[in-house]
Amino acid sequence: MGLLTNILTLPLAPVRGTVWVLDQVLLTAEREYYDPEPVREELRHMERQLLDGSMTPEEFDRREDDLLDRLEWLEAHQQRLRTYS
Repeated sequence: MGLLTNILTLPLAPVRGTVWVLDQVLLTAEREYYDPEPVREELRHMERQLLDGSMTPEEFDRREDDLLDRLEWLEAHQQRLRTYS
């Protein structure tokens, strides 16, 4: 932006600042929502249950497939968020 553009759009500065803040809040919320760490923790918890016998191998396989699909989806979204920030 040139000096003339900055002078002419000076009254819009608070709006631009507000938009920037809202973009940052949205980006942070998306990062938290698409965080794959809770899914990884659930996989670790399920593995412990399988090893101590409180979960059957069939149940483990079924739930593991669902969680791995979700993990793949979340990691793809995390990658997309990294490219936009």
